[in-house]
Amino acid sequence: MHKQVPIGVSARHIHLSEEHVEALFGAGYTLTEMKPLSQPGQYAANETVAVIGPKGEFAKVRILGPVRKRTQLEVSRTDAFALGVKPPLRESGNIAGSAGIKLQGPAGEVTIEEGVIVAARHIHFHTSDAERWNIEDKQRLRVRVGGDRGVVFENVVARVSDEFALDMHIDTDEANAAGIANGDTGEIID
Repeated sequence: MHKQVPIGVSARHIHLSEEHVEALFGAGYTLTEMKPLSQPGQYAANETVAVIGPKGEFAKVRILGPVRKRTQLEVSRTDAFALGVKPPLRESGNIAGSAGIKLQGPAGEVTIEEGVIVAARHIHFHTSDAERWNIEDKQRLRVRVGGDRGVVFENVVARVSDEFALDMHIDTDEANAAGIANGDTGEIID
């Protein structure tokens, strides 16, 4: 059985807490949806923030909604070099002891002490897909992607939930190196 999975290329983005949405955009502010993302209930917001590091900055980093419990900035290694920060490679949500950064919005600024990560490559599995392919949450997988610059990705983290839709996420550095675009597919090989 071929275990084909669609690939989404994840550009730099930020998830904000309610507290930081209000600090950056004003009291009572609510994010507005620009377009839905591959995961149910997730969306790219119309709003952006400036991300300011010790070495450089990005003026318009897209916010992904809805709001989260904690603010988290996800960047590629190339982005990290440009900003002058050293974020760890982590699964999303694991921000303890990670790098900090300054955020600037139209209503104010916030400096987060931690929350900057390079997100580990991962596959979102709906529970039914994981069961069909005998894959467990947090399992490490290998995924082959063909093409002119074919590659096998190691250590792809399986994330299983009834709230997920089948989709593999890699960052822009990985996608550019392998010549991968949104909508390409990979095959889970073990």
